[in-house]
Parts: sequence; C-alpha cells; structure tokens
Amino acid sequence: MPAGVCGCCGPLRPRYKRLVDNIFPEDPKDGLSKSDMEKLTFYAVSAPEKLDRIGAYLAERLSRDVVRHRYGNVVIAMEALDQLLMACHSQSIKPFVESFLHMVAKLLESREPDLQVLGTNSFVKFANIEEDTPSYHRRYDFFVSQFSAMCHSTHEDPDTRTRIRVAGIKGLQGVVRKTVNDELQAIIWEPQHMDKLIPSMLFNMQDSEDMDRLGHPSSPSAAVQESEENPAALAESCFRELLGRAAYGNMNNAVRPVLVHLDNHHLWDPNEFAVSCFRIIMYSIQAQHSHHVIQQVLNHLDNHQKDTPRARAGIVQVLLETVAIAAKGSVGPTVLEVFNTLLKHLRLSVDFELGADSRRGSAISVSSGQRGKESEERIVQNAIIQTIGFFGGNLPDYQRAEVMMFVMGKVPVFGTPCHTLDTVKIGHQGTKRIQTMLLSSLIMVTSGFKSKSMCTALPSAFLDPLFSLSLMEDSELRQLVLEILHNIIDRHDNRAKLRGIRIIPNVAALKIKREKISKQDVAFMKKHGQQLYRHIFLGCKEEDNNHKNFELLFTTLAVMTIELANEEVVIDLIRLAVALQDMSLMNEENLPMWTRCAIMALVAAYFNFLSQMIANSAVCQHVSKVIELRTLDAPYLLPEHIFRDKCPLPECLDKEDKQLYFLTSELSECLSGPGYNSERLSIPYVPQVTDEDRLTRRKSFVDTISLQVDIMSNSLPDKQSQLAEEITFETLKKAIDTTGLEEQERRRQLMEKFQKAPFEEIAAHCESKANMLHDKLAQIFELTIRPPPSPSGVNLSTGHPQHQSVPVYEMKFPDLCVY
Repeated sequence: MPAGVCGCCGPLRPRYKRLVDNIFPEDPKDGLSKSDMEKLTFYAVSAPEKLDRIGAYLAERLSRDVVRHRYGNVVIAMEALDQLLMACHSQSIKPFVESFLHMVAKLLESREPDLQVLGTNSFVKFANIEEDTPSYHRRYDFFVSQFSAMCHSTHEDPDTRTRIRVAGIKGLQGVVRKTVNDELQAIIWEPQHMDKLIPSMLFNMQDSEDMDRLGHPSSPSAAVQESEENPAALAESCFRELLGRAAYGNMNNAVRPVLVHLDNHHLWDPNEFAVSCFRIIMYSIQAQHSHHVIQQVLNHLDNHQKDTPRARAGIVQVLLETVAIAAKGSVGPTVLEVFNTLLKHLRLSVDFELGADSRRGSAISVSSGQRGKESEERIVQNAIIQTIGFFGGNLPDYQRAEVMMFVMGKVPVFGTPCHTLDTVKIGHQGTKRIQTMLLSSLIMVTSGFKSKSMCTALPSAFLDPLFSLSLMEDSELRQLVLEILHNIIDRHDNRAKLRGIRIIPNVAALKIKREKISKQDVAFMKKHGQQLYRHIFLGCKEEDNNHKNFELLFTTLAVMTIELANEEVVIDLIRLAVALQDMSLMNEENLPMWTRCAIMALVAAYFNFLSQMIANSAVCQHVSKVIELRTLDAPYLLPEHIFRDKCPLPECLDKEDKQLYFLTSELSECLSGPGYNSERLSIPYVPQVTDEDRLTRRKSFVDTISLQVDIMSNSLPDKQSQLAEEITFETLKKAIDTTGLEEQERRRQLMEKFQKAPFEEIAAHCESKANMLHDKLAQIFELTIRPPPSPSGVNLSTGHPQHQSVPVYEMKFPDLCVY
C-alpha cells in the first residue's frame, strides 16, 4: 500500500510543476530541453494566470540549486525565465517579474563571478522589455547598489575583474533604461542613487588608457561598438545615455556627483580627465540645460576658493570648456553671473599673490616655494582671463555689448567708485594688475565685434572709463586701451594692412575696405570726436611711450580716417596732426628728444596716409615734398629711421626750416576747393579741459604751471603794469574741497532734522512749505487769468475803463477760425 500511494503522488502534482520539472534534464550538461520548454511556454501563454506560480516555483528551485552549487541547473532556470519573459506580455506578468527579480538578486548576491554575470545578463534582457503598464511598487534600490559594487570590483584576476566590472556597468545601464522613462520611477534621480551611479561610471572611465578618445561627441552606440568588453568605453556610453535622458529638474543631481568624484580623487590637477568629463556632459545634455552645468561649476569654484592655485586653475579651465560649448547654443541667464564670479576670483587670486609677495618681502630669504606660489597664481589669473575673453568672444553681438559694459564697469579707476573690485586693500600694484588683466580680457571680448553704429558700440558709460585709463602713466595700459578701440572701430578688418608705423608709398595697393560713413557715425563723432582727439593728443606726449605706443596711435588715426571720417572730421584730424607737430616743435612739456622726433614721425606717416585716402593731389604733393626733404636733411623725423635701434638724434629741432614741416597755410590752400571748410584749419587745435586728470592721478597742468590771470584796467590808462593774481593747484583744491564740505554739512543737518525731530514739527514744516507753494500758484493764476470784462468795457467795481485778459477757454472765435 505505501508503495502504491507514493506511485499515485506523481500524477497528482500540478501541471505547471510537472512542466517546469521536465525542462531540467538528468544531466545539466545537456542544457535546456527545447521541446519541454516549448510546452511550458505554450502553457504559460494559454493560462497567464499561472505565470506567478510558475515564477515562484522556478525561484524555489533556483534558490535550492544555488545553495547546493548545482550551477548547471541555475543556468537552465535563468534561460527558462528569460524565454518566458520574452514570450509573455500580459497583465499577469507583474507577479512573475517579482519572482524573476528575486532570482536575479539571489545570483547577484552570490560570490561566484559567473553567477553574477549570469544574473546581470538576465536583468539586461528584462530591462529591454517595454511593459504595457507602469509598475507602482517596484523598486530598484538593491540593484543600483549591487551593480555599483560590481563596477568597483577588485578581483585578483584581471580578466575576471574586467568581466565583473563590465557586468556591473551593463546592469546600471539596464537600470537607467528601465527607470528614466518611467515617471513613477523618478526616484532613481534622487541623490542617494546618483551618488552611486555616477561615481561608478567615472571610476571605470578614469581607468581608461586612451584619454584622448574621451570627450569627443561621438554617439553612445559608436562607443559601444568600438569595444563591447572595454569597461571605460561601456561606462562612457552609459554616462552619455544617462545625461541624455536627464530632465530639467534632474541636472543638478546628475552633475553634483561628478564634481564630488573629481574632488575626492584630486582630479583637478592635472585636469585632463575633468575636462574630458565635462565635454561629455555638455555634448550629451540638451542644449537648453547648459546653464545648469555652468551654474554648478561656478558654485563649485566659489566653494573651493581656498584650494591650491592649480586646483582652482583646473576648475576655471573646466569652466572654459563648458562655456565654450554652451556659447554656441543657449547659456540662459547665467552670462553675467559667469563674468561676475570670474572677476571675483580674479580679485581673490591677486590678493593671494600680493599676500605672498608681502610675506616674501618681509622674509630674509626667498624660497622656491614662494616663487612657485606666485607663478601658480599667475596660472589661475591667465585661466580666468582666457575664460572671460573666450566666452565673451563667442557670444552674439547684442550680448557681447552688454558683457563689454559689465567688464568695463569692474575695471578699477582711481577716484571712481568700484563696488566689486575694491582697490583700497590691494594698493597701486594690485590695481594695476587687475586693470591690465581686465583690459586684456576686453581685447578678447571685443575681437571680431562688428557694430553697425558706433553710438551703440561705444556709449558714454563705456567710453568715459576707457578714456580715463588711456591717461594712466603706464604705457602698457595705454596700449591695451588703444587695442580695444581698434577692435571696436575697425569694422572691416583693415588693421592687419596698416600694421607698423611707416611711410606707405601706395595706399591703394593695400585694398582697404571702407563704406560711406553713416548718419549715426556722424552723430557719434559730433558727440565724442573731441574726446577721441584729446586722448590721442595727450597720449602722444607721454614720456614713457615706446615704439609700440606710436604704432598703435598711428593705427588709431588711420582706422578713424577709414571708418569715421567725413569732410568735417578730416579737417579736425588735420588740425590735430598739426597741433602735435607744433607741440613737438615748441616743447613746452620738456619732452625727451626721442619722443619729440617720434611724434614728428607719427605726424608724417599719418599725413602720408591721409593725403592718399582723401585723394587730393595738392595735399599729396605737399606731403611728398616734406617727406623727401626730411629723407635728405632730417631722417630722424621719419618712422623708418627714428624707430630703429641707436638712431642718431639731433640736439634740437630747427624751427626756422619751414620746409621740413607741414604748414597750415599750405594745407588750407590745398583744401580750399568745394567739400572742405579750410577756414577751420586756421583755428589751432586745443584739447578740452576736463577733470579726468584728477580721476586718473596724472600730473595735472595745474601742478606744474600756475595760472596767471591778467587784469587789464581800462579805467586806469596811466597804469602800465599788469595786475596778476596767482592761482595755484592748492588754491583750486581748497576751493573745491570747501564747497564740498559745506554741501555735505548741509545735507547732514537736514538728515539729522528728519531723523530726530518730532513728527509734529516735521509735519508743520512740510505744511508751511505746501501753503507757500499754494500761495505762489494762486498769485500766478491771479495775474494770468482774471474775470472777463463787462460788455461796456468798464470795471464793475471801480467804473474805470480797463483792458483785462480773458481766459482762452472763454474766448469766442469765429467759426472759420476753429479747426
């Protein structure tokens, strides 16, 4: 009986269990029984309600086989699960998936690399299945953690370690594909998951031997095809895919772990890997999300402002790469934020450098470490300047003009308020350093800038501080200012043809591009022309001018002639050139002989260029005659000679030899024809007097020359002596300061009165003023608007004839006079 009962139990087992048992052969080496698997698949498709039981039973058998190390049966069970997943698409598959994921988790928990790889491959197949309905309760936290751990495998065998890492990366890629498109699985973007996903990918990308391959905008599929089993290539592909699927609100969570990973592994110095990572990020994300990445890098730079100079330079260079890519698309509202942050760190770097200098100056010996600190800070500063210039140079013109104004507003100028870059603490040396670097960045920003109107390109808010810097007693700063002007004024790229101050024999051969001056540019020259002339005039007589300064001044005059000169401007430029010649001859400024000769050479080179540009044969003839005579008798007055090394200089300039100089009378006669108002040439050019000398701490004329105010008394003809009052710089300064102090004291008293006085007193004071105003208005109305006269023309109160004005709104006009 017992044997009979046991024999009856086999057929009494559920059919799904019998079908599952039949797929396992007696010898696991024979593999999955295909015929029995087809029967199980048909049964599962025909009775989908049994899928959950099939899955549970398969999970039970797999767990038992794993414990008993029957790895052949484990492989068969996973193969069967994979086929059932691919064949069954119905609502009942949800419970079956839970059993499947439970079995995959069992394999991943195993310490056997083969089982981990097997479980990962099954999960990847599952991740590629598109489910009809979303899952409300399924979570992948365990899989993120386990796959991330596999990505950091440290197995002793290199091949096995590579297999495990590749499996981990594929698993993470499967998790990404399964979750990022499911709105119910948005939890995957939370920091606790991103902090595992992102570093796992970066760890394997960092392990790549070919760093040059990284950072190119190749597609993810191309990276996978390049090397299917290369962890670095696979990690890059997964990284790109993850970033490409990141939505607007998830960008910060995706980028922050990258920055943390670079910090933890000290990858900012050297920063090749950091640059490569952010290239991948910028090319993978959607263009409208670029400003999120830039903002994250800016915040990271703020948080690491006390790091080593090389680390900060590495972050700035990464920022340069990000903005270089973002500038080609959309950078959102972060344009000025980028410049503001960079300028702040530029100031900090100068502070650090000057602090190192002061410490080094107080020390007895100079160590190589301190010198290295200074040079490293220069690396940071150069990186910031390069970033500012490159970013600004790639912006559209309308944004570039705004950036130019923003940067110019940060350039410290003595005597003017500068809220961001305070010049008090850093002193003269630090201020000059910041001025030089900001002007260098402005050169890069303005390079290639093309504006249709000079009024928009050079507004007063930009031009005034720029001209103030052009009066600084530093030749390098003046050179930078002139180069900025060249970038903005030269809209047809003629500077390269004018390079080098020289006597150009044939200007037509240069093929200079020019257009007719517009009305807007004519208005600009009427408004700002005198400013331009004044700063050219003052810039020429600086004692520290060198060859490059005069080259840039010549280019400035030539570019103005090409771009902004109409007939009126040509006359003004001739007057300016003649004034420079007279200044050099009279030498009231006690200039060195080399500077005087250089100014004369500049005037000669410019008159030669101008005469050929206006195509006036008489002027050309006069200029050529003067240049020929100078070549024979005074070669030191020509640029080809004076700017050569060791050019012999004369003891003095011969004022009497008029043929060596450009004469106003000759030029006026040559331009007496139609088109030019040659009479204005007889009016000597005198630069405008402004307060810019005081703002820029230049030596003022009043410092060295006291003004003599001569008073000629007509009422005293017998008195031949002149009464003179000497006005010195101290007198004027005292008068200005006294006026300012009185105004400040009046304002202080008024403020104290409104702050401390009782409310009733303030109200009575305001009421009295209001009543006074009303009374004055009433008197005005009484004088202008009076009652209309009586029909008899007699004042009703006095009886006398009167002529009173009648309000306009009461006057009666004939119909023909009313419109």
